[in-house]
Amino acid sequence: MGEIDNGTVDLSSMDEVFEQYSEEQGALIPILQKAQNTYGWLPGDVLELIAERLGVSPGQVYGVATFYAQFYLEEQGRHILKLCDGTACHVRGTPILVTAMEDGMNIRPGETSEDGELTMEIVYCLGSCALAPVAVLDEQVMGRMRPQMIVRRVEKHIASAKKATEA
Repeated sequence: MGEIDNGTVDLSSMDEVFEQYSEEQGALIPILQKAQNTYGWLPGDVLELIAERLGVSPGQVYGVATFYAQFYLEEQGRHILKLCDGTACHVRGTPILVTAMEDGMNIRPGETSEDGELTMEIVYCLGSCALAPVAVLDEQVMGRMRPQMIVRRVEKHIASAKKATEA
């Protein structure tokens, strides 16, 4: 898991989480979820703190965090784009959407853009096959995507979010 990086993450943010789950046995997953909601990802020092506070091995905490796709062990972008590559979406064009994002925004699946604005992920079913190919941008479902549409929509979404934070 690596060494604790002292000083980069405020671990006191976890005190309330541990207090909330102090009486519950087997609360590892909800604690990991709360930690990720707090930090946006699961830094190594947070995983080690969770292991220490729950009295389990760091390997056990790391094992759970790496087993479930919902958990991130690397810092994510401010915006998350999920491209569905389930059967219907794949057949209807997800590989072309991936290429459009690579060419238009210089980002590959599993990467975060250099400016930290966008993380792009491939997922294997969003349950919206009738809208294939489907993408989800910050929890907003976008159906029947085309290559030029997806790049434009992502750029517009990021730009409007920047304006909202500057205002």
